[in-house]
Amino acid sequence: MISPNTRSLARLIPALGLIAAVASPLAVVEYQIPRGQAFPHDPAVGADGIVWYTDQQNSFIGRLDPATGKITDYATPTPESGPHGIVVAPDGGVWYTANRIGKLGRLDPRTGHIEEYALPANAPDPHTPLIRKGVVWFTVQQGNTYGRFDPRTHSAKVWTVPTNRALPYGMVNAPDGSIWVALFGTNKLGKIDGESGALREITLPQSGARPRRLLVDESGMVWYSDYARGYLGSYNPKNGAFKEWLSPGGTSSAPYGIAIAPDGRIFYDEVRSGAIVAFDRKSGQMETIKIPTPGSVVRNMSVDSTRSRVWLALSGTGRIGKIELK
Repeated sequence: MISPNTRSLARLIPALGLIAAVASPLAVVEYQIPRGQAFPHDPAVGADGIVWYTDQQNSFIGRLDPATGKITDYATPTPESGPHGIVVAPDGGVWYTANRIGKLGRLDPRTGHIEEYALPANAPDPHTPLIRKGVVWFTVQQGNTYGRFDPRTHSAKVWTVPTNRALPYGMVNAPDGSIWVALFGTNKLGKIDGESGALREITLPQSGARPRRLLVDESGMVWYSDYARGYLGSYNPKNGAFKEWLSPGGTSSAPYGIAIAPDGRIFYDEVRSGAIVAFDRKSGQMETIKIPTPGSVVRNMSVDSTRSRVWLALSGTGRIGKIELK
């Protein structure tokens, strides 16, 4: 039982720039992937509640049915393609980035059939995908580019990030139709015009900041995990204001995967503490949820708003994680 005084202190301390968190009543439920040496990199959940994930090590796309716990996986057409990011399109198609071979893949959930599509030479290692107006957008980390692929014409266009070695990483849609990208190799965020593809860079105040994953909330506020400095950060595009909160695990906690839950809280992973942090945007309070199996790294998260669930790919332990919010 947490006393009212303790809760009050937890709300006040973040304003002073110190670390404060309480243990959350929430828990991470784990699903063991049966395939040996499985390395789930990213998860994605469809409208039907089915969870898909990339098994990067074995080059499979996995399917988890939460109702039964049954896991089925599908081999990528090209062996050792290194499937990385994954997203479920509105039509139910499952798109993923074949990180090691410069391709995108689409899995038909009705048949399990996978089609692969080659990308231009300046997109050698596609990273994070997203869907916007039926088009697949993606970052290319080592290529220092980003692009879009039209499934109707099978044509792709790729742009180079202005800053050299910016390492474009996480990518998300915003309510205003723009696309935001975390430029992990530098202390910058990128805002992409969803129509023209033009990118504008926004420099974070701290030179040592390295934003890795990000999200955009319902108001257009951008939230990002600062992997290098151990902070949760926010950027308000309306007035240019930045704000940051030191993570409970401290400056070496390595915040990584991040998502916003249906209840409005922001969830993100601390790589080095083995915990998920739940951040209340109104109070500033942080709660920690311990991941049961040590060694788990949550590189990305996916939210099932209909069922109030947050899904985690527990890299390094061969498991998928679920947090039930109700």
